[in-house]
Amino acid sequence: MPRTTKVECPGCPPIRALTFDVLGLVKVIEARSKQGGVPKVVERWGDPDSSRCVLAASINDRKSDPLLAVARKSGSVEVLSPLTGDLRVSITNSTHPDLRPEDDAIVGLHMFKKHIREASSRSCTLLTCTTKGHASMRSVEVPKSPQDSNSSDSPMTWNVCAAGNILCSKVDGNEDYALFGGKGVELNVWDLNTCTKNWTAKSPAKNSLDIFTPTWFTSVTFLSNDDHRKIVAGTNSHQVRLYDISSQRRPVISIDFRESAIKSITEDLDGNTVYAGTGSGDLAAFDMRTGKLLGCFLGKCSGSIRSVARHPELPVLASCGLDSYLRFWDVKSRQLLSAVFLKQHLSTVLLDSNFNDEELASTAEDLPSNKAHDEDDTLDEDVEEMPVKRKKSSKERNPTKKLKPKKRSKKLEGNDFDA
Repeated sequence: MPRTTKVECPGCPPIRALTFDVLGLVKVIEARSKQGGVPKVVERWGDPDSSRCVLAASINDRKSDPLLAVARKSGSVEVLSPLTGDLRVSITNSTHPDLRPEDDAIVGLHMFKKHIREASSRSCTLLTCTTKGHASMRSVEVPKSPQDSNSSDSPMTWNVCAAGNILCSKVDGNEDYALFGGKGVELNVWDLNTCTKNWTAKSPAKNSLDIFTPTWFTSVTFLSNDDHRKIVAGTNSHQVRLYDISSQRRPVISIDFRESAIKSITEDLDGNTVYAGTGSGDLAAFDMRTGKLLGCFLGKCSGSIRSVARHPELPVLASCGLDSYLRFWDVKSRQLLSAVFLKQHLSTVLLDSNFNDEELASTAEDLPSNKAHDEDDTLDEDVEEMPVKRKKSSKERNPTKKLKPKKRSKKLEGNDFDA
């Protein structure tokens, strides 16, 4: 048995998170106020299958009829209900039939909220982007049964790069612009209304040793939801860069952090702070106004951090990665609130902003047995206590036998030590 230690965590406020792993499973983790803020796995959707690995996910957590989009390794995009896990729509992202899904995997997925409000309530608009730079935007009708699903119109496709591999993408808060970047692909911003390129970044100049850093972006985000001109990107050369489209093409601020690649990055609600996770398990906050490190989150993770999500209302940050743990952090104190062990390597985490623990308390007892919470999935229940064997006393072995007094040993005389 491995050695395990229990970490005293204060617990987190009522929160609901969805995690996605390499076996295609979707797990629902909830922390309720009546349970002392201890997050637990309450549902698990799907069966373990490595070919259905979740590559990207996006949620529209509106109050009425929310939707969840999941892009899988097999090349399909599924639209689920984030409340029950029921499949609503399943489409195939076959923009180029000559390429196999393994050779041109989906790396970017976004479900539009603005387009849903403008269209009918039973339709959704999806934006996908593959490794080869094939972007596609389509509108899909959401039927009552998955067999009746169909696209309302032909998808709009275009190429966002001529060479290299796309590794990350992001859509701004107003859903008018999309950002793409990757290995050998400079950051470029596209207008989604006209599908035209508005801006392309320029590589930084050589350093004092005349060394050129190759282009390799691993994660991107917009600094503010209301302003698409400021972009923050993480690179494979452990740098956090700030770009200003209205100012110049090269980075305005460049911050070196530790020695491993920046694998995930997300923005804060204040429009000035970003949170970045590295491949070695470090999670830190940066003030992009000054380019200074605000501090690291206490408690080093043991694996690469692949996804970071900021709650839109609560001061809570969620992170997950290859160590199979989902962690909740306090944004202000950067302390660990709680952690859940989920057994598989995690790729993405999403937070439900409309979660109400009082409404779901009555439905927890009606969950099927196959979706019930597995007790081994929580951090506290992962520690097993082995029974300690105790030797029986002589009275317990033979209660009728009387104990004889031990003979006193003779005292050693002084001459007993003589040779």
